[in-house]
Amino acid sequence: MVIALTGINFKMIRILITDDHPFLRHGLRQILEEDSEKRFGEIAEAGNGAEMLRKIMEGKYDIVILDISLPGRSGLDLIADVRNMSPGTKVLVLSMFSEEQYAIKALRLGASGYLTKTSAPDELIKALVRINNGGRYITASLAEKITFDFLDEKGKSDMDLLSPREMEVIAKLSSGRTVSAIAEELSLSPKTISTYRERILKKLNLKTTSDIIRYAIRKGLV
Repeated sequence: MVIALTGINFKMIRILITDDHPFLRHGLRQILEEDSEKRFGEIAEAGNGAEMLRKIMEGKYDIVILDISLPGRSGLDLIADVRNMSPGTKVLVLSMFSEEQYAIKALRLGASGYLTKTSAPDELIKALVRINNGGRYITASLAEKITFDFLDEKGKSDMDLLSPREMEVIAKLSSGRTVSAIAEELSLSPKTISTYRERILKKLNLKTTSDIIRYAIRKGLV
């Protein structure tokens, strides 16, 4: 939808919210619908990656708000699919997971911004507007960390060895969830989650789940 404001054509921002929690989707929709400047037009919702990709094929969206922890495929794995299917669609990752580690990986995978779910509503609006205008959005604290890492000339960390799903499993194990509980949340088998756990132990040269938890705490993943 395009609205003429004082002689200027204003194109309303079309949003697709992808999260498996209906209450959160409703809350985000309400924030966007109540925007005082009325910058948002169509607002659609998807509860998982497959539904999101189907809606992208059926319609046009300027920005996808994407959670990391989704049933089936991880949100981080889906970023490339969004960009390949609809190159003009940007991705803002909105997650409960730590910004310090996950944001950098999300940006490397093609996201245009990263926010945690604890962010204030006005910051969400600010991020969406900046991304829609062609920019990227990260918080000041993350920008500072990236700058320090660059100045310190740090090389790749062991986090770069991990896949998006492996990082997600680390975070869930560290929050006290069992293998069975994680499997149910992600719509995967317990055997698959155990395989991810073994890969994590091998890649990080760790021995037990307790080691994984200590690693996650040290890296700020929980």
